[in-house]
Amino acid sequence: MAIALFASASAIAVSGLPPLTGELLAQRLAAPVQREGKPMIDLSGLTIDLRPEQEAFATQFYRQLQDSLNGGQRPPGLDLSGSLIQGSFDLQRLGLRVPTYGEIALGGLDEAVLQQLQQDQRRLGQLGQLSRSLLLEAQPTKQNLFIFQVPLRLAQTTITGQLNAADLYFLGRVEAQDAVFAQAADWRDTRFARSVSFTDAQFQQESRFRNSLFFARSRFNQVSFGGPVSFQGAEFRQTANFNDARFDQAADFSRSQWLKNADFAQSRFAAATTFARGQFSQSLFLTEARFAAPVTFRQAQFQQPVNLRSASIQRQADFGDARFGTSAYINVADLEFNADEAQILGSPGQIGRAFSVPTLGGNETVLRNLVRNFRLLEQIGDANQLEYMTERLRLRQLRRRIRSLDLNQATAAQLQRLGLSPKQSEAILARRQQQPFVSRADLLSLDTVDLAAYVKVRDRVTAGSPPSPLARLVSAGRWLSLGLLLLLSGYGTRFGLTLGSGLIAIALFGLMFWVVDRCRRRRPTPLLPERSETAWILASFVLLLSLGLVAVLRSAAQPGWTLACIGLVTLPIPVGLIGSLYRRGRYHDLLEQSYFVENGSLRELQLLIARLPVIPKFPFYRERYTPLPTDRRWNWLNYYDFSLNNWLKFGFNDLRLRDRAVPGLISALVWYQWSLGILYVILLLWTLSRTIPGLNLLLYF
Repeated sequence: MAIALFASASAIAVSGLPPLTGELLAQRLAAPVQREGKPMIDLSGLTIDLRPEQEAFATQFYRQLQDSLNGGQRPPGLDLSGSLIQGSFDLQRLGLRVPTYGEIALGGLDEAVLQQLQQDQRRLGQLGQLSRSLLLEAQPTKQNLFIFQVPLRLAQTTITGQLNAADLYFLGRVEAQDAVFAQAADWRDTRFARSVSFTDAQFQQESRFRNSLFFARSRFNQVSFGGPVSFQGAEFRQTANFNDARFDQAADFSRSQWLKNADFAQSRFAAATTFARGQFSQSLFLTEARFAAPVTFRQAQFQQPVNLRSASIQRQADFGDARFGTSAYINVADLEFNADEAQILGSPGQIGRAFSVPTLGGNETVLRNLVRNFRLLEQIGDANQLEYMTERLRLRQLRRRIRSLDLNQATAAQLQRLGLSPKQSEAILARRQQQPFVSRADLLSLDTVDLAAYVKVRDRVTAGSPPSPLARLVSAGRWLSLGLLLLLSGYGTRFGLTLGSGLIAIALFGLMFWVVDRCRRRRPTPLLPERSETAWILASFVLLLSLGLVAVLRSAAQPGWTLACIGLVTLPIPVGLIGSLYRRGRYHDLLEQSYFVENGSLRELQLLIARLPVIPKFPFYRERYTPLPTDRRWNWLNYYDFSLNNWLKFGFNDLRLRDRAVPGLISALVWYQWSLGILYVILLLWTLSRTIPGLNLLLYF
C-alpha cells in the first residue's frame, strides 16, 4: 500500500494537476457548470486515479458519476478536458444499460439512431438465443446495450491505461481534440449519433473502431496512430476527415462504407493499408498522401472520383477487381510514382480506363511511368489506353496552340469576345504596356481578373512569344495527322476500330468499282447489269457496311467523328471522279468488256504489297490476263476482291485494271484507293504491333 501511495503521489507531482478525491467528486457532481448553454460536470484539469490499487475510489467514481449522468430530466454532460486519467477507463460503466428486449424509454432520439438501436437490439437478442441453444446453458446470459446520452469532452485528456468504449451509443457530441491514449483504445461497435472530433489526438497503441457507425461528421484531422488501427466494417454517413493523419502501423479500412466524402489529404501511411471491399459513394481525397508501404483497394466500389493529385506511391497500389461508376475516375495529376520501384495493379483492360489527368502539361512523366508500369506487367491494353489518353490531351494542346489568342497582341474587342468585361480588357492592355505577359497565370495578378474569369479564358489564351505563321502551319499538320490516328485507330490501341474502318472502305470502293464497270450507259445501246446482280451487290454492300459500322460503334470513343472522318477520306474525291465520268459519257474502244482483268494462271494466297493496280504493258502479260466474265452471276464478288486487294494488298486472285481503252477518271479512282490502301496497311500493322503482346514487347524492349 505504501508503494502504491508513493507511486500515485509521484505521478501527481509529475503531472502538476490536483488529484480528484471523493469529497471533490461529490462537490463537482452537486454543482454542474454551464458550457455553451448546457450543464456539464466539470472534472477538467484533474488527476483521476483509476488504477487497480485504487479500486475503492474507482468503484465510487463510476457509481456516482453513472447516477449523475443518467438521472433527471436533463442530465449534465461530462467534461474531462485536460485531465490525467491513470489506469484503464471504462466508459461502459458510465453508460445507461438498456436491455436487449423491450421498448427503449428515451426521448429525443433521431429516427435513424432509434432504428439502428432497435436493429442492434434484435441482433443481440438473436445472438443470445443462438449461443444459449448451442451451449445448452441452464440460465440465459443477460446481454445489454449501453447508451451514453450526454456530451463527452476529452480535449487534451491523457489516459494512461486502456480505454473501453465498445458497444456504446453516444447520443451527444464527443470532443477528444489533442487527447492522448497511451494504451489500447477500444471503440468497437460504437455508434456516434452526433459529431465526433479526434483532431490532433494521439493513439499510441492499438485503436479499434471496427463496425463503428458515425451518423454525423467525424474529424480525425492530424491524428497520430502509433499502433495498428482498424476501421474494418465502419460506416461513415457524413463527411469523414483524416487530413494530415499519420498511420505508423497497419491501417485496416476494409469493408468500410463512406456515404459522403472521405478526405485523407496529406495523410501518411508508413505500413500496409487496406481499403479492400470498401464502398465510396462520394469522392475519396488522397491529395498529397504518402504511401510508404503497399495499399490495396481490391474489390472496392467507387461512385465518384478518387483524387490522387500529388500523392506518392512508393511500393504498391492494388486496384484489382475494383469497380468504378460512370462518374468515377482516378485523378493522378502530379502523382509521384516510379515504375522501376513501385507498382500499380488492377484488372487488365479496365484499370487503364480509370486514370485521368486534367492537362498534359506537367503530367507527361506521370503518364509515361504509368505506361511503363503496365508494360512491365504485360497489361498491354491498359498501357495503350493511357497512351491514347495522352495523345488526346496532346491533340487538345495542339488545338489550343493553334486557336489561342496571344495576350500580348490581342485587341480589346478580341478579349471581350472571349468573355472578359471591358474593364478587365482595359486592365490587360494597361498591364502589357508596362510589362509583357510571360504566362497565362499572370492574369491572376490583376485586381480586376478573378478566378472565375481566369478559368473561363485560360484554355483560349496564350502568353510569351507568339508563334510564327510557319509554326502554326506545322502545328496544324500535327493536329490533323494526330486527329486521324485517334479517330481511325485510337492511336494504334484499338484493332477493332481499324478493322471496322477498313471494312467500310472496302465495301464503299467495291460498290463504286461495280457501278463504273457495270453501269456504263443507257443510250444509244444500254450497258447495264441484270436486276439479280444489282440485288446481290446491294445486299452484300449493306452486310459489309453493317459489319464495319458495328465494329466502329463498339470500338470508337467518338463514333460520329470517326464515321465523318471515314466519309471525308473515302467519298468526296471518288464521288467527284465518278460524277465527272458520267457527265462526259463513255464512247471508246472495248466498251463492252470489263475494265478489270484477272490473272488466270494463279490461284494462291499471296501478299500484293509490291503489286501495282494496272497490268504491265508487255504483250506476254496481256495474254495471261482476261476480262472479268460479266455474264456470270457471281461476277459481283470480283469487285469486292479487287477492292480487298487494292486496300489490304492481300488476296487469292490477282485482279488488276487493264491498260488499254480505260478512262483516266477510272484510273484515278483505282490509284486513289491504292494510295489510301498503302497508308491503311501501315496503320493496320502499327496497330497490330501495339495490341499483340509478344510483338509489342519485341518493339518496346
